[in-house]
Amino acid sequence: MTNSAKVFAVAPMIDWTDRHCRYFHRRLSRNALLYTEMVVADAIIHGPRERLLSFDSSEHPVALQLGGSDPAKLAKAIAFAEPYGYDEINLNVGCPSDRVQSGTFGACLMLTPDVVALCVEAMKKVATVPVTVKCRIGVDEQDPERALPALINQVVDAGADAIWIHARKAWLKGLSPKENREIPPLDYDIVYRMKAQRPDLFIGINGGVATLDEAEHHLKHVDGVMLGRAAYQTPALLSDVDHRFYGASPFQGDWMVLRDAMMDYARRHIESGGRLQHVARHMVGLFSGLPGARRYRQILSTDAARDGAGPEVLAAAFAAVDLTEAERAEIA
Repeated sequence: MTNSAKVFAVAPMIDWTDRHCRYFHRRLSRNALLYTEMVVADAIIHGPRERLLSFDSSEHPVALQLGGSDPAKLAKAIAFAEPYGYDEINLNVGCPSDRVQSGTFGACLMLTPDVVALCVEAMKKVATVPVTVKCRIGVDEQDPERALPALINQVVDAGADAIWIHARKAWLKGLSPKENREIPPLDYDIVYRMKAQRPDLFIGINGGVATLDEAEHHLKHVDGVMLGRAAYQTPALLSDVDHRFYGASPFQGDWMVLRDAMMDYARRHIESGGRLQHVARHMVGLFSGLPGARRYRQILSTDAARDGAGPEVLAAAFAAVDLTEAERAEIA
């Protein structure tokens, strides 16, 4: 990854950005950089690697986010992941969940930048694609003006190719993961300053970005912008990403093409032993605010969860929406 071109990304989100979600998002944007959920290095080493790492080839460009703090284990996990063909490997230095803290990785690594540097160095030795770091601006009582540049300096010296910064502190004690995404105040300016101080380093921003207009504003200051909940809860906005950020023609709003692609994908998933709900749950927010959207959500939330539900449920959900109105509304 370089900072020669601006990057729009969909953030890694636990329980959300699985392969089915990414396949759906890719139908809306050909160019957005998609991230996996955080996958713990130990899980890759000892667990069901095919289930954890496999993805559809159409998902490219796609980055694998790893969780861990043991350099040797992270390197081993990358070696196992290598045949799957990810476009980037990202180290999580930002997740504040109790589960992550108990494993002494995620956001608590902000307290030990030397450990992060050792991890990056080990990862770089085996990775054949860019190795990046996603962090917070600090944790707990840390002064971000000191903690953030200290981390950046050490991981870049260790070989990190890019830094994605969630522009909030994380409070390891006293706030839930959900609260850590909402309560600590956003400080976009510190991320802008990090970029000004490191003009040759790719620096991307994350945290609280809700619209493509906001994304466009951030890209005047940094190299990449990452949307999380907004992209997941209102995925239609992704349909304008290629036009807004990559110079492609405007999305033509052919929702029947999207419907048929997702029905075919769901059919293949079900035939391989999966359930329709695995796919449908990521599509619930697609037509938010349009006539029929409530019924669309009901069908995907209820009918798709029933035993034996098939792709025809997706057809019924799309039929509940006034797609002509969707085209006129330019829902992206």
